[in-house]
Parts: sequence; structure tokens; C-alpha cells
Amino acid sequence: MEAVEVKMNGRTKTQRDIKRTLFLELVPCVYRDQERKGSQAATVPARGAPPPGSNQRQAAAPLEVQMCQSILPCHADHQGLLSAGQLLKWMDTTACLAAERHAGISCVTVSMDDIQFEEAVRVGQVIIIKARCNRAFTTSMEVGIRVSVEDVLTGVQRTVCVGFSTFVGKPVGSQKVILRPVENLCSEEEQLQHSLASERRRLRLYNDEAFSSLLRDYQILQRSNLNLHGSNGLGLRKDTPSLTTENTRVESTELVLPPHANHHGNTFGGQIMAWMENTATVAACRLWGCYPTLRSVDMFRFRGPSSVGDRLVFKALVNNIFQNSVEVGVRVEAYNCQEWTEGKPRHINSAFLIYQQASTPDDAPASPTATFTTQDGERRYLAAIVRKRIRMARKHILSCKEEGPLSVPWTKSNQVYLGYNNVAALTVLAGKQDWEASSLHDRISVYVHEETELLCLRVEMEVTTSALHAFTSLADPCLRPQWDRHYLSCKEVERADEEEVVYHITCSPNDGDRIQDFVILLSKRQPCKDGDPYVIAERSVTVTTVPPREGFRCGEIQCVGFLIHTLGPNSCRVCYYSQVTSSMLPYVAGDLAGWSKSMEETAHACIGFLERDVFTTIL
Repeated sequence: MEAVEVKMNGRTKTQRDIKRTLFLELVPCVYRDQERKGSQAATVPARGAPPPGSNQRQAAAPLEVQMCQSILPCHADHQGLLSAGQLLKWMDTTACLAAERHAGISCVTVSMDDIQFEEAVRVGQVIIIKARCNRAFTTSMEVGIRVSVEDVLTGVQRTVCVGFSTFVGKPVGSQKVILRPVENLCSEEEQLQHSLASERRRLRLYNDEAFSSLLRDYQILQRSNLNLHGSNGLGLRKDTPSLTTENTRVESTELVLPPHANHHGNTFGGQIMAWMENTATVAACRLWGCYPTLRSVDMFRFRGPSSVGDRLVFKALVNNIFQNSVEVGVRVEAYNCQEWTEGKPRHINSAFLIYQQASTPDDAPASPTATFTTQDGERRYLAAIVRKRIRMARKHILSCKEEGPLSVPWTKSNQVYLGYNNVAALTVLAGKQDWEASSLHDRISVYVHEETELLCLRVEMEVTTSALHAFTSLADPCLRPQWDRHYLSCKEVERADEEEVVYHITCSPNDGDRIQDFVILLSKRQPCKDGDPYVIAERSVTVTTVPPREGFRCGEIQCVGFLIHTLGPNSCRVCYYSQVTSSMLPYVAGDLAGWSKSMEETAHACIGFLERDVFTTIL
């Protein structure tokens, strides 16, 4: 039995202020036109919403809806773990109740954002699902969902997943429903989620354009046979067999019966999600020959309704095989009796589910590499890579996890140790494997590397100048404002010797508010022998001569720098590396998500600067 409870206030936690306004300037203004067009459609106020043009204000506190479920064997799979499909049904139910609690009318699911499953739930444990309307826009609203698992013996709770669903009021006729705004935000958590809901909505609206832009980049990579995994090209990984995914194709048909319908008379969205998960799991089983674990879901998007009596056909196929996971695409087609006879389906839903092997022995062979034999297979293969890239970007862009202090105190007594640590960290970063190519343009290549919560970037530049000249120019950050538009000023504040110097740098604001400043230790090394690169390593430090400044936001970097490789007397390869921190993320977020080319533009400016005949020094 379902136990539903409504609470006026939930427990909150403090978040970093920088997350509140992460992308106020990064996201293009194309949304304004879309929002204007949407506001011109015929609308009808929801119950409790003020009439158009009135100044009436309604109290609309974001009420929290909670569902608690004891996990029984009927809810679990053969391993005694809670079925992901069952969990999705409960999440959709709770979110719908929260949406209707705010709107005061029946609501329907439009989409559910990416979901990352962090914890397994077993029979005998208790699942707790909390949902609350974060923000209401003109005709749609975002509902935040948090799922926790509680051990009944210890009382310890752990987070299972966090999700965000979009709902609209169920219209009467052809008119859209105007929703009242969410007001009376009491806690810092409520205010934070209200602010971030707008940014998440912008990402959703821009998703299709970003997807198309990145897909074009990866099509160029495919034609150029660039390395996405190691050094073996877009389609292959070293020492792994290739495998076509056509034999993973699964088709399943379901008849919608009254128990499958919600209180609106339409097929319950959570039930459709559960059927999709079941079909996708079968496809992943056919690939690996074992039972997989669902790790994440890439945005369920409902394109149209279905009702009792419809036949739903679920089509699943493995799109791509990554190093530690696979993507399975699922398409849902609906037929009524006449459409079933005529063979005319309605495409009502699509989703992409990410699986990992439940347990992999140390001596198990590596996952095979996916291959394709048709043009549609290539499209699905590349699209899966693009979605993986967008998921990675959204994960880091919207993350609200706390980041501890990164700066370390610097003095002349410990400068030898810090300098060594600085250079060693950059060398380790450069030596990481499995860099994935992101874009390829004339003389510039951009790569991305991700490990759990660690995100790193590499930009390679082919420069027509000597390696020594490039090293001399890049080792002086006071020259950087000449080619990096983000740098406003740079001043030397401490010097241990010619190889260890501390600088104070100011950078352009990323949120339209405060200038960001950094205090960095720059360590530079020349090659010890032929074949070694020139090294320029940077990291954040604190010094007594530069205290925190009022009106400035203190930024921090952990591992950033250049490795410069000699190619010839007048040519070199400059490799820029960066371990992305919350202070740096706003400057590269657009490139990660696919709506900006600022890194490539900065790289072009750097090449132009290094290849100038006249070398000038900023005093």
C-alpha cells in the first residue's frame, strides 16, 4: 500500500553561492524568442491562478509530497534488488502528485531528466521518495524528486537518485493552462532549486541545438578517423574485438488495460517507463550474456498520449558500447484498433538507458567495440557518443556538490616541495589514458577525460614557431591578456627563483556580478634531455601579501598548465591541460555542452600570438 504524506517544509542544506548563477551569461538568448512565441498561444488560467492582467497574488508555498514503500519480493528482480522499472513508476507517481498539489488540476508528464542511480535497494529495505514543485513557468513546471533508501535495522539513509520531471496541466480542449508561480520560498535549498530550475529549463530547450552541433563535430571526427579511445580511431579500441549490435534488437508488445491507466484515463507514464526499462534490459542481456545493472537514464520524453485499449510496441537496440557501459535506445509506438490493422503507428516516447555489467571478474575480457553496417547504424552509434558527452556536461554543470579548499599556503620554505608537486601533478594528468576527442579543426584538437567526479580538458595546438619561443611566451602570464579574453590583469607578487613565481590574476566575471581573482604558483621547467617537453604548471596557493579582496570572488585551480613538444626547428606542439574546478567551469561549460566554441577561439588566438614576428612584453 502506498503511504502519501504532505509536508510544508523539508530539511535543507547549504550550497555554494557560485552554483546559483552559474550560467546567467553563458546560455544564449535564443530562449527569449521561444518563450515569447509560447506565451502567444491560447491559454486558460489554472485553478487558483490569478486572471491575466490582474495584480492578484496567490500564496503558493512549494509543498512536498512523500511516498514510503517497503521493498517486497514482488518489487524486486531475481537478484533481490528493487526493479528500476518499479522505482520509475513510484517516482513518476510522486512527482505527478506534487505537480497536481501545486497546480490544483490534473497534470501530465512531459519529460523526465537524466537520472543517475547511485545506490542499490534490496528486499526488506524502505524506499523514501520526496517530490516538490521547484518552479512554475507559464504553462509548465519543474518537479524535483529525491529518492533515499533506509535500512530498517540501523535507520541509516542513503541517496539512491535525484531527478527532475516536467509537467503541464491537463488542458480542456485546445487551450493551454496557465500555472501560478511558486512563491514563499522559505529555505535556502528552496531558493537554490528555484533558481537552478530556470537554468535546467534552458538546457532542455537548447538540448536539440546542442545535440545537432556536437553531432556535426563527431561526424567530422568519424570521417577523419580520429582517436576517441586511445589511438585506434573512432570505431575501435585497442585489443578489443568488434561486434555488431544488430543481434541485440528486441521487440515487445503490450496491451494497455485499465490497471495500466492513471486517474486521467491515459496510460500511466510510470508504467510506460517500466515497460521500456524491461525491454532495454533484455537488449543489454543479449549483448553481455548476463544480467546488467541500470546506471542512468537519458531523459524520458513523452511525445503523445495513449489510452486503454492501445497496443504499445517497444523496440530496443544497443546503440553503442563504451569502455564500461552500453547505451540502449528504446522507441515506443502506439496503435489503436484501426491503426493496428493499417500498420500506422504513433511515436509516443523515446529514451536511452545506460547499463553496466553487474559484476565483472578481474580476468573477464574487455567489452567489445560496437560496429555498424548501415547508415542508420552509424547515426545511432555517433548519436550515442554525443548523448554521452551531453550527459557528462549536464552532470558537471548542474552539480551542487561542495568543493573543499584547493589552495595551499606558499612560503619560500616550502616552495621546493610545492614546485615539485605542481610539476608532478601536471605530468600525471598528461599521462592519463582514454582521452576522448571532442572536436577537430585546423591545427587544433580538443579532448575530454572523465573519472567519476573528475573532469579534465586537453587542447592541442600545432604552432609554427620554436618550442623555446613558445615556452618563453607562455611562461609569462603577464602576456596572457594579449590572447586570452578572460584575463584582465596579471601581476607578480612573490618570487622564489626563476622557476617558481607567484602571480595574482584577475579574470572577467562569469555571472555578471564580481570579477574573479586567482593567486597561482607557476612552475616552469626546461627539458632535461632530447625528447622531453617544456613544462609550465600552475596551481592555486595563498600568500600573506594578497589577502582576499572585497568585491572580488576568490577563484581556485588545482592542476593547469602547458606541455610544449619540439617537432622541428620552427614548429612545436603546445598541449594545454586543465583539471576543471567550479571556478573554471563557467568558462568552459558552453564548450562542454556544445553551444560554444570559446576554447577553440582562444586556442586560435594563442597560435596567432605565438607566431607573431615581434615579441612585446607587458610591463
